[in-house]
Amino acid sequence: MKKAVYGSALLALMVAGAVQAQGNAGWHDDDLIVTASNTASNQLLVYNTHGALVEQIHTNGAGGVSGNAGGIAQNHRLLAVVNFGSGNVSVFRKSREGLQLEKLVPAITNPVSVAFGRDHLYILTATHIESHRIDRYGVASSADGEAQLAIADGSAAQVGVLDGQLVITEKSNAIETIGLTHDGVVTGATRLVANIPANVNAPFGLATRGNDAYVTIAHANEISLVRNNAVLTVTGSGTQMAPCWVTLDGPFLFSANSPSHSVSRYAVYGQKIVQDAAVVANFNGSPTDITYGDGLAAVVDANGTVSHVSIFNVDGDGNFNLKSSVTINNTATNGIAIVRGDDDFGG
Repeated sequence: MKKAVYGSALLALMVAGAVQAQGNAGWHDDDLIVTASNTASNQLLVYNTHGALVEQIHTNGAGGVSGNAGGIAQNHRLLAVVNFGSGNVSVFRKSREGLQLEKLVPAITNPVSVAFGRDHLYILTATHIESHRIDRYGVASSADGEAQLAIADGSAAQVGVLDGQLVITEKSNAIETIGLTHDGVVTGATRLVANIPANVNAPFGLATRGNDAYVTIAHANEISLVRNNAVLTVTGSGTQMAPCWVTLDGPFLFSANSPSHSVSRYAVYGQKIVQDAAVVANFNGSPTDITYGDGLAAVVDANGTVSHVSIFNVDGDGNFNLKSSVTINNTATNGIAIVRGDDDFGG
């Protein structure tokens, strides 16, 4: 990983040619795109949909994670970002003054991915999964449930929330689930799902809805549907190599294909995963995460010594139309999330 530099040097490295950061007045009415510098002095980089940097906020932790997705998660007023190097997660609260750092939540070991659901924040670390309750006081610092991963060799990639359980990928060829109590606490032990294909090679990213999880098998060039603790469907990625990260909304599943520098579109329904567009967007670098919702998509990619954040309008047919693009002089950038302008603010 690239090492960070501090102070004024960090500012020079972060945004090459970006619009000068604007004040917070009125920013809360707009949709925002959030990524993390992932440097030794980790920072949130917050852009509006026109590509202007509106906030740059220290997480008070150290970055350094790679080979993961979901390093940033957002749920209405709350946003969480992993600090791999310092072994904790920064939780921010959205207010009319901007995103305010609320607390640092310690993790069992280095966190790689986070997800919100069932009044909990779920933290996937290199070797464990843990749950932290959310109440009127925010995210609890102490975990109310935890378990070791099936392989626990440091290859953990992403966590997602299903009905009554979590689904987890480890790049050392594990797709696993763990149960949740009725109020969302991690319980029991992780277990591998059934019917994992014989050619499984590097499960990476996932997207969840209800009881369905769509999981990329990156090095086998496949996407799988996992339901009821079993793999039901496996679909090839066609001409695009190594689908790594996926995002889901409505009838569409979009995969970011790192070595192909592209995004593909799939139609998903029932047990079907059907690719209906091999390429809906191209990039100069390798995509490292993707998010989508309500007609807006954002992708972060890395190439050489720089990263890019690309923001797209997505029409009703799932076509991507580039709205803006930002260049960041740092290839370590991690995670991508959309903070909707119409989300509740709360106290």
